[in-house]
Amino acid sequence: MDGFVRIRLAGQPAATVENVLQDRPAWSRHCRICHLFMDALTLSPLTYSLLLVAGFAGGLIDAIAGGGGLITVPALLAAGLPPQLALGTNKLQSACGTLIAVRRYGQAGLLRTPGIPLAAGCAALAGAAGAWTVSITQPEALRQIIPWMLAAVAIYTALNRRFGQQAGQARLSPVLFATGAGLSLGFYDGFFGPGTGSFWAVALVGLMGLDLRQATGYTKAANLASNLGALAFFLSCGAVDLPAAAAMIAGQLVGARLGSGLVIHRGLAVIRPVFLTVVFALTIKLLLDAWSG
Repeated sequence: MDGFVRIRLAGQPAATVENVLQDRPAWSRHCRICHLFMDALTLSPLTYSLLLVAGFAGGLIDAIAGGGGLITVPALLAAGLPPQLALGTNKLQSACGTLIAVRRYGQAGLLRTPGIPLAAGCAALAGAAGAWTVSITQPEALRQIIPWMLAAVAIYTALNRRFGQQAGQARLSPVLFATGAGLSLGFYDGFFGPGTGSFWAVALVGLMGLDLRQATGYTKAANLASNLGALAFFLSCGAVDLPAAAAMIAGQLVGARLGSGLVIHRGLAVIRPVFLTVVFALTIKLLLDAWSG
């Protein structure tokens, strides 16, 4: 696929790698992967440290209300990664943090809503399809539409102070919702992405009658699936910087654990303000991007 940068661990010609290993002591040649990883460290130690901090902040926010990409993607771009490589790397580090959050939500009983496995399966397939589609086209129309949709979500949530406080009446069957939302939002996550968690949360509260705490658990499971689907495509194209991802994953694991703990123990008191902040911030960013682009 044009425009993609190969995985940096595999970025050197085979002959070059062999020459590098031959120049080292015999005992060290057995640790081939370690040497390849060290040779792939193209950024400065300070940059990797800042990526670790960005991963922590992104994981914390993402586990609570989604939107961690507001921090992690700009951090990767600022580190000098090309856009496609930054997107693939972000999917890898985000998936690792989301996995921690999903595990904790499962232990806390927030993944018992019927339809989650079906939604995750649909989201994974659709996420891969969305990532493939964005490789051959550009989501220009979405750049103009999505900010206004997010603005509507933000205004509705801010004005409806009872939003997600208590479980309500489901308007769709679990199977119908899981299939429809999994395919549509999974594809959107792989194709464009910003605001996916917000759209999941609003749909789950409005159409499935979940409270915001249960909706957060469902959302994270579906997000993990679509991330993994898109990540599989990015990996097949070599569009992942493994050292940069490793630095961010170290921060993600801590941030996701802390954020999921806050959701489990404090619930709506934490989710609502973070959710509103993320949606408003994302709306403003996307509007500025649309106007400047």
